[in-house]
Amino acid sequence: MKSMTCKQLGGACDKVFQANTFEEIAELSKQHGMEMFQAQDAQHLEAMEKMQKLMQNPEDMTKWFESKREEFNSLPED
Repeated sequence: MKSMTCKQLGGACDKVFQANTFEEIAELSKQHGMEMFQAQDAQHLEAMEKMQKLMQNPEDMTKWFESKREEFNSLPED
């Protein structure tokens, strides 16, 4: 199992996500983001706005996503 934080994934807090694959980590992060959106957490909303700007360019989003996947893959097992 490996760990990444919300901040490492473009978020706003130090919540730790643990999973065996990057896809699982991404899903946990997405669920957390939805919870923070529903809670209208100001810091997370600001981080989401930055991510939305990144997503406007598919090439940039792909590069970002792949860099995070590489970061995950280079992490030691917990």
